[in-house]
Amino acid sequence: MNMARARWVEIKLAFAFLTRLPCGPEPSERVEIGNAAWAFPLVGIAVGLFSGSVYLAATLALPTLPSAILAMIAAILATGALHEDGLADLADGFGGGTSRNDKLRIMRDSHVGSFGVVAMVATFGLTASAMATAPAEMGTLAWFATIGACSRAAMVLPMALLQPARSDGLGHAAMLALGWRFWIAIAFAACVAFLTLPVVILATVLIAALVLTLAKRQIGGQTGDVLGATQKVSECVCWLAVAIQVSAS
Repeated sequence: MNMARARWVEIKLAFAFLTRLPCGPEPSERVEIGNAAWAFPLVGIAVGLFSGSVYLAATLALPTLPSAILAMIAAILATGALHEDGLADLADGFGGGTSRNDKLRIMRDSHVGSFGVVAMVATFGLTASAMATAPAEMGTLAWFATIGACSRAAMVLPMALLQPARSDGLGHAAMLALGWRFWIAIAFAACVAFLTLPVVILATVLIAALVLTLAKRQIGGQTGDVLGATQKVSECVCWLAVAIQVSAS
């Protein structure tokens, strides 16, 4: 497989992994998820532009808060609630488990418990209320795209810096070497943020480091739920940072 073909296959895999958007027929070549990590910010930009477009369209008839809720619903439909599911499972495992194995068992359980519900409601409410401070103008689309890119780039940190907590599952399949794919994802998202919304760079780094440290202490590594929670919490904190900036201006 030549270089151009390999990169195209990796982009398609990134979209297939992180969204429910149609990506065409599956390639005949087998590609590991970790190899597609460099393209995660591209997926974030696409989802962000879609969500932001819904926000701007909704503000033509609605106040900004319900418009923000509709924008979040649009993003959830595009991603199949993948990240929300990871956040809920992580909250249930870390909040309700008493040992490493117990936490991993709870995280693998498909049922959502009290901690998961609280985490979902809190994150949804904070994100929607912060997003509602965004002005209803075309430039806001860049904010949605930037936060989408940065929150997906945050996922590569636990992929590269933590060992899988299980010998199977998504976390094991999503292992990423600390090489060019890692640095491309980080550099691309950072450049986009620097040009459009610099305040989210620090927010993304801090929250990703926090989730990474927590995962290492709680279960000794990363899982698919850790990756999903990293994206969701990073997105929330980025929007809170934006709300602070808007309020201060």
